[in-house]
Amino acid sequence: MKDMAVTSDLLVDISQLQTRYARCIDADRIEEWPDFFTEDGFYSVTTAENRRAGLEAGLIWLDGIGMIRDRVTALRDANIYERHSYRHVLGQPYVLGESDGGDIEVETSFFVVRITRDGETDVFASGCYHDALRRVDGDLKLSKRIAVCDSSHIDTLLGLPL
Repeated sequence: MKDMAVTSDLLVDISQLQTRYARCIDADRIEEWPDFFTEDGFYSVTTAENRRAGLEAGLIWLDGIGMIRDRVTALRDANIYERHSYRHVLGQPYVLGESDGGDIEVETSFFVVRITRDGETDVFASGCYHDALRRVDGDLKLSKRIAVCDSSHIDTLLGLPL
């Protein structure tokens, strides 16, 4: 990974991408979720314990925009799970540098509460997004997002993306 100049414009662009992403999920506009990814986009949810151990397998593993779109279709049309919603709270993104392929490597902490149909609110997940961002037609998109959860305990079907 190479060092890169981190400008205030870049930080604003990254923060806006992160905020739009969270708002999309929190507002149940899940059909728009694939639009945050590049065509070769990758999305995974794993645990910090697995990551420390070098275990790549995740609770969710979506490789390519087709799998990401299929996830939305499954959530809307096929999967049966208790309806719920999320509320994301995001930390400030930290730019690590530029990958050899030119992507911007970023880490952003997250905290997600789950609101169930009966109105109960509980802590669902906390962790850190490990992202690779790429400019596509002037806009930043996720070429990779690995959501690393602090806890290895997920108490319900992980339906919605983090």
